[in-house]
Amino acid sequence: MGLIDKLKNRTQRGKGRAKENAGRESGDPYLEAEGRKDRIAGGAKQVGEKAKDAAREARRTAE
Repeated sequence: MGLIDKLKNRTQRGKGRAKENAGRESGDPYLEAEGRKDRIAGGAKQVGEKAKDAAREARRTAE
Protein backbone atom coordinates (compact mmCIF):
# COMPACT_ATOMS: atom_id res chain seq x y z
CA MET A 1 0.00 0.00 0.00
CA GLY A 2 2.90 2.36 0.66
CA LEU A 3 4.04 2.54 -2.97
CA ILE A 4 0.57 3.47 -4.21
CA ASP A 5 0.26 6.18 -1.56
CA LYS A 6 3.66 7.58 -2.49
CA LEU A 7 2.66 7.73 -6.16
CA LYS A 8 -0.60 9.49 -5.27
CA ASN A 9 1.32 12.04 -3.20
CA ARG A 10 3.77 12.71 -6.02
CA THR A 11 0.88 13.10 -8.44
CA GLN A 12 -0.81 15.56 -6.09
CA ARG A 13 2.42 17.55 -5.80
CA GLY A 14 2.79 17.60 -9.58
CA LYS A 15 -0.78 18.72 -10.17
CA GLY A 16 -0.36 21.39 -7.51
CA ARG A 17 2.80 22.67 -9.18
CA ALA A 18 0.99 22.79 -12.54
CA LYS A 19 -1.97 24.69 -11.05
CA GLU A 20 0.37 27.08 -9.30
CA ASN A 21 2.24 27.80 -12.54
CA ALA A 22 -1.00 28.15 -14.52
CA GLY A 23 -2.35 30.59 -11.96
CA ARG A 24 0.86 32.57 -12.04
CA GLU A 25 0.86 32.72 -15.86
CA SER A 26 -2.80 33.67 -16.13
CA GLY A 27 -2.69 36.13 -13.24
CA ASP A 28 -5.26 34.16 -11.23
CA PRO A 29 -4.21 34.34 -7.57
CA TYR A 30 -6.90 31.86 -6.50
CA LEU A 31 -5.67 29.15 -8.86
CA GLU A 32 -2.10 29.84 -7.78
CA ALA A 33 -3.07 29.54 -4.10
CA GLU A 34 -5.01 26.33 -4.75
CA GLY A 35 -1.99 24.87 -6.51
CA ARG A 36 0.29 25.85 -3.65
CA LYS A 37 -2.13 24.21 -1.19
CA ASP A 38 -2.19 20.98 -3.21
CA ARG A 39 1.60 20.94 -3.54
CA ILE A 40 2.12 21.47 0.19
CA ALA A 41 -0.50 18.86 1.12
CA GLY A 42 1.15 16.29 -1.14
CA GLY A 43 4.53 17.07 0.40
CA ALA A 44 3.18 16.72 3.93
CA LYS A 45 1.66 13.35 3.08
CA GLN A 46 4.97 12.29 1.58
CA VAL A 47 6.73 13.16 4.85
CA GLY A 48 4.20 10.97 6.67
CA GLU A 49 4.94 8.07 4.34
CA LYS A 50 8.67 8.45 4.93
CA ALA A 51 8.09 8.45 8.70
CA LYS A 52 6.08 5.24 8.41
CA ASP A 53 8.87 3.67 6.37
CA ALA A 54 11.45 4.70 8.98
CA ALA A 55 9.32 3.23 11.78
CA ARG A 56 8.91 -0.04 9.86
CA GLU A 57 12.65 -0.21 9.26
CA ALA A 58 13.39 0.50 12.93
CA ARG A 59 11.04 -2.29 14.01
CA ARG A 60 12.60 -4.67 11.49
CA THR A 61 16.14 -3.99 12.70
CA ALA A 62 15.14 -4.23 16.37
CA GLU A 63 13.88 -7.80 15.94
